[in-house]
Amino acid sequence: MNPNLPTRAVESLASLTFDNSFVRELPGDTEDRNFRRQVHRACYSRVQPTPVRAPRLLAHSREMAEVLGITGDLGSDSGFAEVFGGNRLVPGMEPFAMCYGGHQFGNWAGQLGDGRAINLGEVVVPESGSGGGRWVLQLKGAGPTPYSRSADGLAVLRSSLREFICSEAMHHLGVPTTRALSLVTTGEQVIRDMFYDGHARAEPGAVVCRVAPSFTRFGNFEIFTSRGDIETLRTLADYTIRTDFPQLIADGKPIDAETYARWFDEVCQTTATLIVHWMRVGFVHGVMNTDNLSILGLTIDYGPYGWLEDYDPDWTPNTTDAQGKRYCFGNQPRIALWNLLQLANALVPLVGKAEPLEASLHGYSEAFERGWRRMMAAKLGLEEYQESVDDELVDGLLVCFAQTETDMTLFFRRLADVPVHDERPLMADHREGAETSETPGIPESLREAFYHPDRLTGQIGETYRRWLDRYRRRVRMTGIPDADRAANMNRVNPIYVPRNYLAQLAIDRAEQGDADLLGEWLDALRRPYAEIAGLERFAAKRPEWARNRAGCSMLSCSS
Repeated sequence: MNPNLPTRAVESLASLTFDNSFVRELPGDTEDRNFRRQVHRACYSRVQPTPVRAPRLLAHSREMAEVLGITGDLGSDSGFAEVFGGNRLVPGMEPFAMCYGGHQFGNWAGQLGDGRAINLGEVVVPESGSGGGRWVLQLKGAGPTPYSRSADGLAVLRSSLREFICSEAMHHLGVPTTRALSLVTTGEQVIRDMFYDGHARAEPGAVVCRVAPSFTRFGNFEIFTSRGDIETLRTLADYTIRTDFPQLIADGKPIDAETYARWFDEVCQTTATLIVHWMRVGFVHGVMNTDNLSILGLTIDYGPYGWLEDYDPDWTPNTTDAQGKRYCFGNQPRIALWNLLQLANALVPLVGKAEPLEASLHGYSEAFERGWRRMMAAKLGLEEYQESVDDELVDGLLVCFAQTETDMTLFFRRLADVPVHDERPLMADHREGAETSETPGIPESLREAFYHPDRLTGQIGETYRRWLDRYRRRVRMTGIPDADRAANMNRVNPIYVPRNYLAQLAIDRAEQGDADLLGEWLDALRRPYAEIAGLERFAAKRPEWARNRAGCSMLSCSS
């Protein structure tokens, strides 16, 4: 295509209002050349995306395009793919990569930075519009930057598709998250060793455009404290407060030690809210390094993430974490606290003393516990969480989950269909060889949630029966009619989530140039709480063939 010929999408992009405050207000790298190096006393380095051979739009979020004010038939607009594949810029874009550090798997890793992410610019959308505010456009997989270390700065289709689909799915699930605007294939081949086992192969390349109010992470602040560069630390903190936390200085007072402490406290609170949401839907981040936690409390960096196919608090989707399980599902609340502690250490030079930061860390734990209890009450259809009663109820449910493989998503969804106002106890069935369909203690509506329903006999069946009787008695205490309880539960317990095996099926098809399955799945994920006729296959639990298949069970950081 002739890059000088405008298209409707490019024209709408050119009409956007860019206000690139990050590069305007913060110190930048004085070296203009793009080569791997340590970057000091700078928050970013200017860098251009690497052009690709044949950019083609594979999928896009119409909701995110609408928020930004991008119009036109994006699917058939080659100009759109040219921009978001990295081949051209529109007026107002000022590309750069951010400098940050981080703790990886509990150890300080030094400078990391945007090794394959390039921020295109900050779009300002009028507040009167849908989703108004400041939105940063960022290409992931658009080529090397000074922070790429030994990598090529590129990304493959399998990881880019997973990031695209999960970003939008999390938004529709109501989980705080960065967003995704587009998924563009590049027509290039990228060499990757998926499991770091010496079997590298060529894979289709892709670029995903991520969107967020800010991509600033805990590690953006850690890097400057680690280097003793308190001046740049203060400059970045002041910018972040002015731009992303203006409510903290609404009274016009100057930013001081008290402001920094209140800011950290707010970060602790929003992080607690984020982790509660992850636990609610069964999401496992997989690589909760401090450079992968957002200062805004958003889910950021969808690498080797996963969804609980069967409830297992020790499960991690990350092959790198398979032995230590540092980032497993059940550890996420604790790791978030550990990461906040590292951020607190980075902010001590600004606050001047540790006590306010320690109080906020304690506040994180309290906020998470309160949020977790409210969340569990909502998932169970209870109006409120009564510790004296519901601790035992919830603990008992987790014991049940450990007895046999149970799909958490389907269990809570089908629990809403169990009638509770019949006061007769569920009948026990002690016959070891009884068929599930003949097991009176387990309601028919729940059988779908179990991977081995034939095992719901004997002691396992009895454990579930006793819990269900206890649950029914507890709900009857509330007086909530079954229909109202079901409606309440179905608003917080999704039926469609980005299951690992569905992602792999979509990747398999997309690598052949077929995006139909991806589009259909995205339609289901747009309405995750409404059961949609014709889309039942997107709610099905993991099939047996996917139990140990690469990409369906565990993943590596290779992308």
